Amino acid sequence: MSKFIELGKKIYNLNNHREARRFVIFLARCYLNSKKMKHLEDFFAQNKILSEVADKFPFVYEQVTRAFFYNKSNFDERIKLVEEHFEFLSAALNENFLLKLYGGEKIFLWKMPLDENLQEMRLVISMNGGQKKEGLASIVLELADNTPVYQIMFWIAKDSAAENSMWIGALQGPNVEDSKDLIKILTKKCHAYRTKNLILYAAQAVTRALNLKKIYAVTNYGYYANNHIRRDRKLKTSFSDFWQECGGTPADDERFFNLPLTEYRKTYEEIPTQKRAVYRRRFALLDEIDAAIFENLQSFKK
Repeated sequence: MSKFIELGKKIYNLNNHREARRFVIFLARCYLNSKKMKHLEDFFAQNKILSEVADKFPFVYEQVTRAFFYNKSNFDERIKLVEEHFEFLSAALNENFLLKLYGGEKIFLWKMPLDENLQEMRLVISMNGGQKKEGLASIVLELADNTPVYQIMFWIAKDSAAENSMWIGALQGPNVEDSKDLIKILTKKCHAYRTKNLILYAAQAVTRALNLKKIYAVTNYGYYANNHIRRDRKLKTSFSDFWQECGGTPADDERFFNLPLTEYRKTYEEIPTQKRAVYRRRFALLDEIDAAIFENLQSFKK
């Protein structure tokens, strides 16, 4: 238990009453599930890189003890998905990717200049304590000052057919003043392509670049907050409606949708003549994003 006491001190601010209470609950759950926690500890101790990842990002131990990731997740499922996520990353990508991402650095994917005020927007993969409830990594569309516009939290694990897949635990939009005006500006810069669609497009591009086989996205019912009784859990965006709009179909598990690996792209015959120029520029932008994501992730592959 001494190891988990030290871990808890790294995870929680004991000067904060609520955090101190969480610390006690964490220790109790570790004690009650000591064999499972020892299994997880052994998993991260199997090599130097995973050990360093867990040291830099100790939240992996907290995540399995709390009702995170999706509705009605249990202790065994959470340990399994954490281990499968890091097994995949360790096998597919080099140590630089893992140590950067879980050491608080961002993995750059793509950027586009904007104006003197906003400067640029970019796509990155990041992970911090604030993203831990819905995933083990996050694809973020952000501004030059690090303001997130949209982000998708996800993890990588096997599905029922034992295929490595991306699992999306949440989609979050901007939480800034004048967010509607900001979205209008960015949508115009993207040739009338919505930023909400852009972040999903980026997730699809990451999935393809990593040779994952499927994408599963959490439904309104499957959202992790449905584990708790709380007044503020109302979703600002209906996940299920958006996934369906993007070509998703309900999975066998009502907590998830199946999403296509590639966004449907209209043919020029389907596009009104007066809009073909803007669609041509949009498609060129999306092709640029695809190429940038593939190239940047390729640089981390083993």
